[in-house]
Amino acid sequence: MSATGLVLVDPYNDFLADDGRIWPRIRDVAEAVGLREHLRALLAGVRAAGRPVFVAPHRRYRPGDVDGWTHAPRPHAMLRDARLFELGTPGGEFHPELGPRAGDVVAGEHWAMNGFVHTDLDLLLRRHGIEHVILAGLTAPGCVEGTGRHAMELGYGVTLVKDATAAFTMDLQRAATELTGPLYADAVRCTAEVLAALA
Repeated sequence: MSATGLVLVDPYNDFLADDGRIWPRIRDVAEAVGLREHLRALLAGVRAAGRPVFVAPHRRYRPGDVDGWTHAPRPHAMLRDARLFELGTPGGEFHPELGPRAGDVVAGEHWAMNGFVHTDLDLLLRRHGIEHVILAGLTAPGCVEGTGRHAMELGYGVTLVKDATAAFTMDLQRAATELTGPLYADAVRCTAEVLAALA
């Protein structure tokens, strides 16, 4: 896994903290796959192996977002209506254990379901010499899949970590990791397999 880095998508409190706005909707699947435990292990293992961590964060809601738009697609309307990851609130902060640390690279915020579109993620990966991304975060069929598909289109190798992501239902989780994941990812692996390869 030379020239490899971890891309962690949307590690916000709203997704990952017990009092997060979205946590109740993904909790059952997250707990079934061991999401938080696997993210902890994945981050620790990647850092211990000396591989870089890149964070691909979602747009944090700010008052006025989407106002005046002639058309607000569902992801943008949800950002506005639910005030997702609201700037200046605990939900809009990175999870203290699962978010970036000193030395990690944080890309610009993406507006919808793709960590590359309208951000500097591709630039940052290339400047760090990354050719293969390990992909984890939230949600499996949303921003993780959107980011993974785009990574593949840009020429990156992709490993999807199936137990370090979650979805709103187990059916969506299985579809995103077992059916559509292999369409863009070179490999779909569990955390233990990824860490063994890094070692």
